[in-house]
Amino acid sequence: MVFPFLWMVLTSFMEINQIFSDKISLIPQPFIIDNYIHVFTKIPLTGYFINSLFVATLTTAGQIVISAMAAYGFSRMKFPFRDSLFFIILATMMIPPQVNIIPLFFMMSKLHWIDTYQALIIPGLFGGFGVFLLRQWFKSMPYELEESAKIDGCGYVRTFFQIILPLAMPAVATLGIFTFINTWNSFMWPLIVTSSDAMRTLPVGIAAFKGNFVEETQWGQLMACAVISVIPVIAVFLAGQKFLIKSMIIDGMKD
Repeated sequence: MVFPFLWMVLTSFMEINQIFSDKISLIPQPFIIDNYIHVFTKIPLTGYFINSLFVATLTTAGQIVISAMAAYGFSRMKFPFRDSLFFIILATMMIPPQVNIIPLFFMMSKLHWIDTYQALIIPGLFGGFGVFLLRQWFKSMPYELEESAKIDGCGYVRTFFQIILPLAMPAVATLGIFTFINTWNSFMWPLIVTSSDAMRTLPVGIAAFKGNFVEETQWGQLMACAVISVIPVIAVFLAGQKFLIKSMIIDGMKD
C-alpha cells in the first residue's frame, strides 16, 4: 500500500532520464528539486491549492452542520411523514452522481453561478450519507440525556449544540474526513463548472498541466504536483484518525 506513494515521492526528485532508465532505482541520482520549482513557476499551483482548500473546507463544514441538524430531526423529533422523507433521502444515495451532473449544471447556469465558488461548494453541502450516518449515531444515544436537559430548561437547539453534538464527535469526525477527501479529490464537477484558470481546483489544474506537454510528459513535475496534492489529505486523516478509530470501537461495542 505504501510503495506507490514512496515511488511517487522519490520520482518527484528524479530527472526524466532516470525515470525512464533501463536500470530501475528508487534512489534519485542526482537528487533534484527542480521539478517542484518548475511546477510553481509554470502554473499557478498555489492558486489551485488555495481553491481546493477553500472549497473542501467550506463543503466539509457545511455538510457536517446540515447533515447533523437533519439527522437530529429524523432521530429525535416526531413529525408527519418523517420515515417517508428519510426513505427518500436514502433513495438518493442509490442514484449515480453522474446522473445529477446535467440538471445541476443547468441549475448553476440559471443562477449565473458557472465559474464561481457557489457552484463548487453549494451542491456538495447536501448528502444522504451524512444524514444516515449521524442519524444512526444519534438514535443510539440514551433519551435520558435530553430529558435531563429539558428539566434544566434547554430547548432543542441548545440540547443539540451543547449536549448531543459534542457526544457525537467521533461520527462527526468520520463524516468530516470522508467529505473532505471526496471534495478534495473531486474532478468531474469542478471540471464542468469552472472555465477560468483562477477558479480551477488542484485536480483540474494538474490535469490541465499534463495537457500542456506537447513533446514529452514531464513525469517528475507531475509527481511533484501529486505529492503536493496529497499532503492535506494525509494531514486531515492523521488529525481525525483517533476519532475515526474511536467511532469504530464504540460502534462495535454497541448492543
